[in-house]
Amino acid sequence: MQCPAKAFQLLAEASGLPKERIKHAMVKGAVWLRQSGKKERRLRKAKFTLQQGDEIELFYDPEILAMTPPHTVCVTENNDFSVWFKPPWMLSQGTRYGDHCSLLRIAEKSNRELAFKLIHRLDREASGLMLLAHNRNAAHLLSNLFINNAIEKRYFAEVTGILEIDPAGKFLTGDIDEKPAKTEIISSRPARSRKNSFLDIRIHTGRLHQVRRHLADLGYSVLGDSQYGETVGKTYSALHLCAWQLQFISPFTMKKCKYTVPDYLRPSFLLPVQNNNH
Repeated sequence: MQCPAKAFQLLAEASGLPKERIKHAMVKGAVWLRQSGKKERRLRKAKFTLQQGDEIELFYDPEILAMTPPHTVCVTENNDFSVWFKPPWMLSQGTRYGDHCSLLRIAEKSNRELAFKLIHRLDREASGLMLLAHNRNAAHLLSNLFINNAIEKRYFAEVTGILEIDPAGKFLTGDIDEKPAKTEIISSRPARSRKNSFLDIRIHTGRLHQVRRHLADLGYSVLGDSQYGETVGKTYSALHLCAWQLQFISPFTMKKCKYTVPDYLRPSFLLPVQNNNH
């Protein structure tokens, strides 16, 4: 096909897929556009006119495109940022094969006038709070808070076995991917099963799977952890890890901000211990 050409027509001819499937894939973020001198980006407009030198690529996976995003909630918002609750199994951002099931895309669709920016990530299997900036300046200021460890990030986790710690807490400092990582266990108490422990954790760095890896190295893996845990996901369908609190000084108002997961959004493993003594 000679340029100029419509993106969906070119992809349909090259792939042999029906045009409607191509349009569906484009809307869900599975098509990428490369133009000389510009950053690669998702191309969602089916009738976008390609010019000489433009390159497009389709990452087609019908199973991914057929997925329905889990329900998420905006906990709070203001002019510069918003705090969202990410349910388990939701991606923080999309992949090459689409982004319609990601938190970032859901936020973008909620208000198309804002330029949402992802400030940090949360494991796909985990649930909890995520901070999204509404513009580039806000993203820069909030990212600096994370870089300088000026945002307190607290997690609840249920781990295998009874973990006893000193009242002053316990620090885990093993390197992760050859980078220093620091995890603080603030408190430990028996979980609902009485055979496991319920931990309140603060992370002082943000390495990949930091909480899960540190706890597994300690010998107390997070329940439902199919990657680092002993159960390999056979007993529990969900990862018992929730980013339950974010706290920081706002770089916009210089006031203290503290956000916690509302009770109605907390995963079932956070329900209080039942007293079986009658």
